[in-house]
Amino acid sequence: MRFIVLFLLAGTILAQKKPAATDKKVQELEAYILKGMADWQMPGLAVVVVKDGRVLLARGYGVRQLNEPAAVNPNTLFACASTTKAMTAACMGMLVDEGKVSWDDPVYKHLPEFQLYDPYVTRELRIRDLFTHNSGVGNADFLWGAMNISTEEVLRKMRQVPPSYSLRGGFIYQNIMYVAAGEVIHRVSGKPWHEFMRERLFKPLGMNRTFPFLHEAMADANHAKPHFKIEGKIQVIEHTSADAVGAAGSVWSCADDIAKWVQCMLDSAKYNGGRLLTPKTWMELFKPQVIVPAEQFYPTARLTKPNWTTYGLGWFQHDYKGRKVNFHTGSLAGAIALHAQLPEEKLGLYVFGNQDHAELRHALMYKAFDIFALGGNRDWSLDFKKLYDSIEAVNQKQIADFESKRIPNTQPSLPMPAYAGKYVSPLYGELVVTYEGDELIIELNKFIKARMQHWHYDVFRGWYDKKWYGRQNLIFDFSADGKIKQARLGSMEFVRVK
Repeated sequence: MRFIVLFLLAGTILAQKKPAATDKKVQELEAYILKGMADWQMPGLAVVVVKDGRVLLARGYGVRQLNEPAAVNPNTLFACASTTKAMTAACMGMLVDEGKVSWDDPVYKHLPEFQLYDPYVTRELRIRDLFTHNSGVGNADFLWGAMNISTEEVLRKMRQVPPSYSLRGGFIYQNIMYVAAGEVIHRVSGKPWHEFMRERLFKPLGMNRTFPFLHEAMADANHAKPHFKIEGKIQVIEHTSADAVGAAGSVWSCADDIAKWVQCMLDSAKYNGGRLLTPKTWMELFKPQVIVPAEQFYPTARLTKPNWTTYGLGWFQHDYKGRKVNFHTGSLAGAIALHAQLPEEKLGLYVFGNQDHAELRHALMYKAFDIFALGGNRDWSLDFKKLYDSIEAVNQKQIADFESKRIPNTQPSLPMPAYAGKYVSPLYGELVVTYEGDELIIELNKFIKARMQHWHYDVFRGWYDKKWYGRQNLIFDFSADGKIKQARLGSMEFVRVK
């Protein structure tokens, strides 16, 4: 089977321009890409390598959609996802260079309506803090992943999200602060962040097939479809829109275009005809801003064993073989990206993929560093595959352990129809529960649906309709009078409406 897959993948690139026969390093990486795609069962991939200011590789591999013949090529559009963050940081840097904003300005100076749970944090939050994931507010992705609301409403709801730690007292990856940064760009420049980015970043670099929103990318037929392994089978799924949190992760691009961005960021923000940022501001983007604790860094560190892990302005950082690495991944359901630099060696890499969390992207980063700069023959793909397989095995064991604790032959406290009704939360929105047959059907914010079967006692469990969201528990709590008081969907709590 692997031979067949490799043969088919190789066939998709024969029609594309091959590197010079003497470029053994590029050929070595390409062979590694093809083998890795077979090992990780990846439908499609696009890879860019830049060295010493020259694009050595910008090519597509595999197919845009499983079981369909259309091949990935250098113009195939993929989701940049969270690698968008570095672009947003660069746009803010342009405004810093113009003297319109300072990294250390209070956010309220430019966005007075942006309020957080703690008034002290609202007052003390700086523009720099929007980019460094240390505001004290933990993950709040439910604001766009579990409801369909506007960007303005996402930001308004942030005042209801309790802090997870003190301001600048930790690190938890946080998308919504980048949304606020996008709004600051709008307020300071007079243009929405996406128009500013289009005019001041995409246009100067000649990135003519790069789009700030999903709906623009979908208007082009040459785009990759997302894939997800569900119950052991890789399947095509729906695109996830990050448009409501656009400045944090909604840009789409292709290999040919993103190569220009990689070149620019390697070469002190220079491009043919000018530069995006002053050298000082460009350096500020890559200056370590905060320490990233081990539990918030990538599992790959278990094997690469970095001495330090930090975060700049839109970039993760660590050391590898005595060199500094700047990089960032991007992940949406069924789609991946990775942008990486080895700045001392003037080496840059970008990887696009169309399968959920296929960590071949990390293997290609370190393999490219080895091949084009640092030497070494470790098979990172093989070792990372073992690592992530072991992580998945632990996850599956935890699920099995939970399911083994199910108490058989129990009954819910009330007849099933009695659980139906409306449940609300000022923060999480509206949960509507209906009864159908022997199941409870839930609808969260008219956006997400799931079918729940009785598990035990007053616990129900089932799959979301979009199975890549996984399975979830629905638990009902009762007041002293024996009536249902609230429903808990995972960590979200909703009070029943009488």
